[in-house]
Amino acid sequence: MSDNKPSLLVAKGNISRMGGAERDLIRSLPHLQEWYNVSVATLNPSQQLIKLCETKKIKIYTPIKPWSPPTSAFSQIFDGVHKSSKKAWTQCPELIDDITKFDFFQIISGDGYLAMMELIPKHKTAHLYLHEPHRGYHEDSLHRKLDGKYKRPLFLTNIILSKGRKNDLKIVRKFSKNKTFHISGNSNFSAQRSREVYGIECQVLHPCIDGEEYTFKNLNLTNPISGLLNNEYVVTIGTSNWAKGTMEVISMLSGTRISLIHIGGGKNDEISKLKHHASKHQVDLTIAEKLTSPQLCKVILDSLAVVSMAHKEPFGLTPIEAISIGTPAIFVDEGGFRDTIIDGYCGRLIPRENITEWHKAFDQARDIKIREKWAKNGRDRIKKLKLSPYNQAEKIHLILQS
Repeated sequence: MSDNKPSLLVAKGNISRMGGAERDLIRSLPHLQEWYNVSVATLNPSQQLIKLCETKKIKIYTPIKPWSPPTSAFSQIFDGVHKSSKKAWTQCPELIDDITKFDFFQIISGDGYLAMMELIPKHKTAHLYLHEPHRGYHEDSLHRKLDGKYKRPLFLTNIILSKGRKNDLKIVRKFSKNKTFHISGNSNFSAQRSREVYGIECQVLHPCIDGEEYTFKNLNLTNPISGLLNNEYVVTIGTSNWAKGTMEVISMLSGTRISLIHIGGGKNDEISKLKHHASKHQVDLTIAEKLTSPQLCKVILDSLAVVSMAHKEPFGLTPIEAISIGTPAIFVDEGGFRDTIIDGYCGRLIPRENITEWHKAFDQARDIKIREKWAKNGRDRIKKLKLSPYNQAEKIHLILQS
């Protein structure tokens, strides 16, 4: 890196979980080095991030003891996540002393990000990548059991989270009023949700996908899921909960003789409920918690389709991962899925309750010509939307320079 490049601090509270937002950050990080001397601040790094930063000579600011958001009822009532994360950021060696020296800031939403926003000097230029308004504070999807029933009376949940909700609204709105601070959602749906919740200006910055990682090429692997020989199956990806719609997918598959592979695992009691629900609907269910990228690609490549009935998904990397591999993406016609899938052109977008149309889509997915057409059109769409890691880094650069 050249010493005369401006400096950029990329910050995200917890990167250890390695979900979609974390994978997205790691993909684009090296490409930001084309324009900036990049450093990273996180309260809990992943091994993937540590390895990347060592390879690319990127400095990491992180506390000696990794931080995790508190989950007790007491911490929820008194917004312990914000308080404890604020303290944890100050315990990152050198961060507080160095923070005024950075020219630009890229903050990614998630646990702990609000406290980082409060640390940024007001005269600097910053970009908040707000994937979605905090789901726990501003909607009910995370407060439901696997079957959709509320975990507790909703009015009680609203009371418990009132302090955290007020802090969230206050900090995001204050950030948005600074003329050199910018905010982007990760889809048209999430940007609109941010406008509704916060009343702020919010542009769109799509996540990225690495076509070399999610590929159909050189996959001379044995499928890691045993017992699949000659079995027709579809794949769902994500932690099992109501928001991901896993139980609804099982119900929808009833009577089709199509098996389901659920990748992502979940809590033990929820996995037990999923298995019971699958048995009740005579759907052969396999749970796979973690797979390597090549293993995941192989499972998707051999499947009939990748499906999702998720509720209010802000963007969803799964459709473009399936498209990149060349497997039909059959998704519910809601949320951020509408940004990437065009119904009948590069997959299917189907109303949640139209079970007949879901089953018709599986017939389409069995047609080799349709599969090939959707795959080609889908890859063209990925190019049109400029979803490569380099493209995303370039978009971030243009936002910061604006």
